[in-house]
Amino acid sequence: MSEVLHFVFMGFLGALLYVLAWAKGWRDLASFEAVRHLAVGAIVGYIYSILYSEYNFPNLICTTIAGWFGTDFIQSLIERFKPLEKA
Repeated sequence: MSEVLHFVFMGFLGALLYVLAWAKGWRDLASFEAVRHLAVGAIVGYIYSILYSEYNFPNLICTTIAGWFGTDFIQSLIERFKPLEKA
């Protein structure tokens, strides 16, 4: 369990560093975009722990996928499983 929390924290920390890089002030840090990025970072850290621990994916592949495609991957999942609107 502590290993999973470590991966989740590291994903969150990576997202925090990314947000701090583009934020221009406190208002940007409290924006939806920043909070979303932090949540996605933690989720991607969890997915990374599953790929690393259970499927033995190499670290190079896992880090590339998590860092490059994390936000886009989670957004596509949300859009794919969003309930259909009735016409």
